[in-house]
Amino acid sequence: MEDKVRLSDIASELGLSTATVSYVLHGRTGMVSERTANRVRQALEEWGYLPRAAEVLLAENPAKIVGVVINDHEKYEAHILEDAFIASALNALSAETAARGLQMMVRTVQNLEDIVAFATMWNLEGLVLIGFCGADYKRLRKNTRIPFVVYDACGAVAERTFAVNIDDRDGGRQVGEYFRRCGHQRALCLADNDVDMDRERWEGFRQGFGDGAEFWMIPMAKRERLAFYEARLSALSQFTAIFAVSDYYAAELCHFLSAHGVAVPEEISVCGFDDTPLCAMVYPALTSVHQDTADRAKCALDAIRKLRAGEAVELSVTLPTGLVVRGSTRNRAVPPTAENTD
Repeated sequence: MEDKVRLSDIASELGLSTATVSYVLHGRTGMVSERTANRVRQALEEWGYLPRAAEVLLAENPAKIVGVVINDHEKYEAHILEDAFIASALNALSAETAARGLQMMVRTVQNLEDIVAFATMWNLEGLVLIGFCGADYKRLRKNTRIPFVVYDACGAVAERTFAVNIDDRDGGRQVGEYFRRCGHQRALCLADNDVDMDRERWEGFRQGFGDGAEFWMIPMAKRERLAFYEARLSALSQFTAIFAVSDYYAAELCHFLSAHGVAVPEEISVCGFDDTPLCAMVYPALTSVHQDTADRAKCALDAIRKLRAGEAVELSVTLPTGLVVRGSTRNRAVPPTAENTD
């Protein structure tokens, strides 16, 4: 018998058919029970099994591979890789992996089982997870031994897991303090949920702005979100400053307000979060909270290397944020015709 592990060997050990093992290997988990699928995944990882196609590719290209897995959440409406923050994060990770002589594989998923199948099929150095909640990566930790790094992990992280966070609360605080300094008395924060990093951004914003800060939860679906704004246009107009917790939502809001005769920033100042390239592509250019995607990528790959080598590593790191002021906000204490140097 060859030294290489065969699918039939694993099936025989588990007392299952080769077809059942193959279903799990290729992500067709609807064909088997969750308990059986977990048994198969564990065995595949323990035996170090690689499908024939993977063996050939790895033999031809011995470069080590880092997998990047992105949560294809419903709010992105099947356009996840077009999102400005996701694109910026991938661009930084691509540059950093190339600089280290590594290969990067990108996968979008809608359920946790697809991540396990992806990790099982390829001999990965580690995983970078983007857009997952705490419950997701804790479950994943139980089903794979590959080191992985989480972007924006909230709460405690598990063994052989590293979190690269940004200071969401302080970013929100900076926006709130800036709006207050600019003379705004009523300010609004918009987010599509009130948990994890969005909650941190809102709470920081409320801390920085003080009395007069309000929070609205907006729909995730674009059509419903625009209808939400339409129905509340009069109420929106009562605020002179709005903080949206992403650049996408901020840019969309600027367009909506302008289309409905509300001038930005003359009547309402608008600020986003992430400082993606989108900020310079809209008019007026978007004020936003900056995060360093290149520094994030470096921290993520440093952590994977250390985890892979069994070196001691902190469970998480929190990177700083900084407000970048552009044309979508103005100081109300300064006449519109005067130069705003705040």
